[in-house]
Amino acid sequence: MRGARLRTEDVVCLLSGGMDSLVGAIDAVHAGRRPLFVSQKAKGDTVDQIKFAELISPGTLHLQLSHNARPPCPSERSQRARSIVFLAFGVLAASCLEITRNGVSVDLLVPENGFISQNVPLTPLRTGSLSTRTTHPFYFRQLQKVLDAAGLLATITNPYEFKTKGEMLSECRDQALLDQLAWNSTSCSRYSRYGYRHCGRCVPCQVRRGAVVAWGNTDRTAKGYKYGPLGQRDRSHTQFDDVRSVAMAIDVVARDGVESLIGGAMNREMIGDVAPYREVVRRGIEELAALHRREGVT
Repeated sequence: MRGARLRTEDVVCLLSGGMDSLVGAIDAVHAGRRPLFVSQKAKGDTVDQIKFAELISPGTLHLQLSHNARPPCPSERSQRARSIVFLAFGVLAASCLEITRNGVSVDLLVPENGFISQNVPLTPLRTGSLSTRTTHPFYFRQLQKVLDAAGLLATITNPYEFKTKGEMLSECRDQALLDQLAWNSTSCSRYSRYGYRHCGRCVPCQVRRGAVVAWGNTDRTAKGYKYGPLGQRDRSHTQFDDVRSVAMAIDVVARDGVESLIGGAMNREMIGDVAPYREVVRRGIEELAALHRREGVT
């Protein structure tokens, strides 16, 4: 746009309102980066997105955007389309930074723990497209090729692709600020279904809860969990599908090793050296196993 003033920030950081993006934003600021925060508006997260940005880096520009798309046909239930739009918002923001004028590519930080990023199917019933991988390294590499071919100066980066969620929490560079904000972050895949409250039993909730155990902190998640005691023996807790799926994956790894769980889900031709990715999955399962032991899930 003629006359528009380019921004002086040196990095774009996606700030979803989730726990991982919260850690990523805190770490970026403490590493001396000057971030431009980008959020995609979502019911239940919008206010916290603003709060996080203001407390992490007061005065930093924070873009909250929404696509407002209303497809004429029934939309799919996954987050695939929403995720790529979020990335597009980040690319748009990166294109507005002054450093791109000199041909310098802008880091577009997409903070996501490596266990969820890989999203290895926990059971055979979750294979293929039934397990979404919107931050998978292969997906990012393919999308990067599109950006490069289009001459868009944004480099998609996940600084935590080899970290579990628990490791992200434990290694965050401002523990006091993280402890202040973490409990208002969102992880649940069914957050809106339960009145903007974490269910406590979906896979993302279990990963969150296991991460807090690994962090060594007391879980003070706002409003608590609707289905908190996972060891309670009924269809809403221990026998719930996601809880059973995690329990089955834990059992497979304990008996036969993480390779048996991963199977053909990791391809050297797609992601290069699979060893660090395999290890982050193993450690992620360990965090879930510690949660299940703590909750008495059998």
